[in-house]
Amino acid sequence: MVDFASGAPVTGSLDVAWNHGTPGRRGDREPKIQVHYYDEHTVILRQSKSVHYEAPFLYLLFGNDRALLLDTGATADPGQFPLRRKVDRLVAIWLAKYPREGYELVVAHTHGHGDHVAADAQFAGRAGTTVVAKDVDAVRSFFGFGDGWPDRTVSFDLGGRVLEVLGSPGHHRAAITVYDPWTGVLLTGDTVYPGRLYVSDCAAFLATMDRLVAFAGTRPVTHVLGCHVEMTGRPGRDFPLGATYQPGERALQMTSAQLTAVRDAAAAVAGQRGAHRFDDFIIYNEPRRSDQLRLMGRGLADRLRPRRS
Repeated sequence: MVDFASGAPVTGSLDVAWNHGTPGRRGDREPKIQVHYYDEHTVILRQSKSVHYEAPFLYLLFGNDRALLLDTGATADPGQFPLRRKVDRLVAIWLAKYPREGYELVVAHTHGHGDHVAADAQFAGRAGTTVVAKDVDAVRSFFGFGDGWPDRTVSFDLGGRVLEVLGSPGHHRAAITVYDPWTGVLLTGDTVYPGRLYVSDCAAFLATMDRLVAFAGTRPVTHVLGCHVEMTGRPGRDFPLGATYQPGERALQMTSAQLTAVRDAAAAVAGQRGAHRFDDFIIYNEPRRSDQLRLMGRGLADRLRPRRS
């Protein structure tokens, strides 16, 4: 049995050059899924921007009894995005070192937007696998929030590796944040990441950020990891929406101080519609991304051009 308590949080590695797409038509030169081991029990995957411009990050956490796959990416077709095959291989590698019978897989989501749930069907019928539905009632029931949603923090045990799960609505009604004491990593989905933070419910988002900042103040948080990188290496500058090539993008990881900065920035621009630019992120207070894409398609992108706050 792996001891996931002693010595936590462990020192992992984020010494990685993330694939960020390829120029022109050279998409086949980049793997469809990039794999990076933070430590031997924690794997970060990134979908190629050549497969889908969102290029979301996915997280695979191993415990003694089960593994958790957090999100399934932006593409359903296993030919274009062979997530099931990749995850099966990673699980087999882990089990070869730590053999046991009846090992399970839980497939859950940071939230239910399409670029985080598209490959769910690849796991249908997989033995010993539970795929958590993306709606808020299913999320509340599976993790055991009960009537405490979203204020209650609940535990989810992978087998000695006991995660803490927080309800995090504001970007999406069923959004969650996952804290892993083994690594000290706070997995924030699309609530906090270096990019465009879309706020669909301002009051819920502010309450979520207050909870996250308070929570992080009582835990050893080593990194705040979201699901995208959309900012360049220059403060306050993002890549164009829909970019499939992002040379010079900034690092994925953020800090507890930046978590607080998101909270304070969101409070400062609360009630002000449109986009508000800060050094490490941009806050969009409506319209949501789907509305933004429709407007851009009608040639009205200037209505959504970020303003410096």
